[in-house]
Amino acid sequence: MQSPRTVALVGQPNVGKSRLFNRLANKRISIVHDQPGVTRDVISEDMGPYTLLDTGGIGLTGKLTPQIIQDATEEQVEFAIAAADLILFVTDGRKGCTHLDETLANKLRSTGKPIQLLVNKIDLPELEENVAEFSGLGLGDGLAVSAEHGYGMDELKDTILDHLGPETIEEIDDSDEPRRIRISFAGRPNVGKSSLCNQLLNSERMIVSDVPGTTRESVERNLDYETKGEGTWHFRLVDTAGMRRKRKVDSSLEYFSNLRTKDAIESADTVFLVIDAVDGVTKQDHILAESILDDGRALAILVNKWDEAQAMHRSGKLEEYSSLKEFKEFYEESIRKELFFLPDSPILFVSAKTGFSIERILQTARQLDAIQNTKLPTGELNRVIGDLLERQPPPMVRGKRFKIYYVVQVGNRPFRVRLFCNQPHRFEKSYRRYLQKGFQSHFGFPGCPVFFHLTGKEQRYTEES
Repeated sequence: MQSPRTVALVGQPNVGKSRLFNRLANKRISIVHDQPGVTRDVISEDMGPYTLLDTGGIGLTGKLTPQIIQDATEEQVEFAIAAADLILFVTDGRKGCTHLDETLANKLRSTGKPIQLLVNKIDLPELEENVAEFSGLGLGDGLAVSAEHGYGMDELKDTILDHLGPETIEEIDDSDEPRRIRISFAGRPNVGKSSLCNQLLNSERMIVSDVPGTTRESVERNLDYETKGEGTWHFRLVDTAGMRRKRKVDSSLEYFSNLRTKDAIESADTVFLVIDAVDGVTKQDHILAESILDDGRALAILVNKWDEAQAMHRSGKLEEYSSLKEFKEFYEESIRKELFFLPDSPILFVSAKTGFSIERILQTARQLDAIQNTKLPTGELNRVIGDLLERQPPPMVRGKRFKIYYVVQVGNRPFRVRLFCNQPHRFEKSYRRYLQKGFQSHFGFPGCPVFFHLTGKEQRYTEES
């Protein structure tokens, strides 16, 4: 359970807020880059005694960040300030006190909240005298720190706890915290991932704009969904940065964004691959879907912007189809043909803009999460594999045939099945795919990949699909 006490890092762009965030959290969460404006959404981390928030820079101008994104970023900062019990005002000790620092100090003072002034980038002893320059901000003594080298971190941690005071029992009691199903939204830039999260959260907690690449971090939010008759469903939504093909990743910033997205996918219970209804399946969608399944994640397909397809049907632009239902069936068939390797993944047609069919996302996430807990009876598993072998025997390779003697399930999330066989190297990729399809067809595990681990008769090694 996240602590109700909140500490927010606030300041102008490129003063080191994200590096301080990572240093305090003791892990790399926020992307650190010399380019101003990298952090746009509010990033949070549960620190135990409090929740730490990293925010975007206030007052960013320039060609690299369109005004619409800067405005939305600053709205996010306003949210963080409003939620904070303590504000850590971060300044740049090398640059010195600026007019923007003075403006921000006045703004923060008007909130009436506790403020701790941090003078960052004090990397050398002779720079400590620069701290005095910030005394004119009227925020008390500044604390000299270096996020880059860890200088002043112990004192900063103690200062934060001194400001917050002792914890109450209620704040640290997490015995009643429910398990949350982790949902990650993945896809190309500008397909509507943030808009879908906002529609589910019924808020504007994530920045939404028509500018591709707005989200650069993986942004997480809790969702408690009140149902009619089934109580409360608990989720953790993860909005990821849009992933580009490697050859189009033209900066270190995009490279690290892709790494964060991959981490978010690997930690998810269910991944929804978001496809633009107008663009259809692209080569990048194909690559992403394969990558998600290779990571062992349950996968569902979200066709977003379905409202645009509905509008096209009403205007008569889809006259070759007798109904929107017929077009929808054709569209789904095309997806399955294009992404032929899908393990019978659910395909949902939704609209983040109108909210059309949005609840089905949560229903599908619960369904796939429950499926992944399934324990398969060993007897039935052996019968199914035996029937598949009999129906279509493995091909002869150099006069010998691949044989399976015994099968047992060895893991969940993803499903892992051990095949005791004669010669693992004779297990061809096409036949592996045949057994996977048969496995899916019999047990009915939509969207859930299956990994086969092979143990040979004479030598033992593992081969994953």
